[in-house]
Amino acid sequence: MSDKQKSAELILKLYETRREEVMRQARNWFGGFNPQSAEEIVSAVRGEHSAYYRMVTTYWDMACSFVNHGAIDEEMFNDANGEHIFIFAKIHPFLEELRAISHPQLLQHLEKVVMGIPEAEKRMERMREMSKMMAATRAAAEAEKSEADAANA
Repeated sequence: MSDKQKSAELILKLYETRREEVMRQARNWFGGFNPQSAEEIVSAVRGEHSAYYRMVTTYWDMACSFVNHGAIDEEMFNDANGEHIFIFAKIHPFLEELRAISHPQLLQHLEKVVMGIPEAEKRMERMREMSKMMAATRAAAEAEKSEADAANA
């Protein structure tokens, strides 16, 4: 079996893990999480969504560690995934502060893979903007649903 085939199998296994129910819930929560400060991230880590935050961030750091250690081909990994960029984009502006609070190697594997992508900074900025637009759309839909529920009550 070739290294590419092994990489493909590992990527598929990572995908299967992402489909697990609690992981789906965690990823859904993280999709709507748009921290504006390191303090917001610390609050999430210490709050009711701690498990979700940790599940998503450590999953992607672990997956990227496989890339960094050569178990998964980096180009294939980045071609097959984009969520790791989306996740890192939300944390990146506060990473140094978070590392000072917790530990210096926090999310180092995720950082290495994402920052190795051409024009990583530009892509992350687009991801942050997209995340804000998604959050606004969600909020508008929830408000509309609340109004409809109130009108039907």
